[in-house]
Amino acid sequence: MPPRLTTPAPGATTIAVSIPTPLRDCCRGAAELSIPATDLHVVLAELERRYPRLHRSICDETGAVRRHINLFVNTHHMRDRDGLATRLAAGDVVTIMTAVSGG
Repeated sequence: MPPRLTTPAPGATTIAVSIPTPLRDCCRGAAELSIPATDLHVVLAELERRYPRLHRSICDETGAVRRHINLFVNTHHMRDRDGLATRLAAGDVVTIMTAVSGG
């Protein structure tokens, strides 16, 4: 289970988090959130604190990212980097994407 951090670490920089349209009702309609964070664990912990409904849409009850949710740091999928331990820097954008299916 990923660590549950309740406050951003010292030295956290503010990161832009892009919210997809289907999840915006979970965060008062915001298309983008500003979150102080050092890595993706901290982003998710801060979302859990500020927007619990949004966090439940992104993560399951164990804290793992749901299978139909993709997290990108800039243009790189988190699984191609260090997963939730992916470090964040000033200017990074975390994009949350929901899988699209149909037929």
